[in-house]
Amino acid sequence: MPDVLHNNSLIVFLILTAGVAAVVGLFVALTIFLGPKKPNEIKDAPFESGFVSKTDATQPFPIKYYLVAILFVVFDIEVAFLYPWAVSFREIGAIGLTSMVVFIAILAVGLYYAVKKRVLEWK
Repeated sequence: MPDVLHNNSLIVFLILTAGVAAVVGLFVALTIFLGPKKPNEIKDAPFESGFVSKTDATQPFPIKYYLVAILFVVFDIEVAFLYPWAVSFREIGAIGLTSMVVFIAILAVGLYYAVKKRVLEWK
């Protein structure tokens, strides 16, 4: 029976996930129960920034920041896919070239749409 448990990678993964969740939960609980709870003026001061914020943290940011962040992530992932493709270009042949051209074309259409909607303009 122990050999079956070691060969089943799903069970090992679930045990590891449960162990990690237990350790994280333990650390969070220890921080909540054992951490200091005495707020004062020094602890509430701005940390290393040197200035007091002018707005409340609950006020929303302009949507422009989120759009630029999403575009950054999309094109960053594109580069992550281009590198292994370039390394194995000789082995994958015409099928790999075609699939990468389609992939880059879809991203180019997305970039064209973002430029057309003026997402990247700062005013």
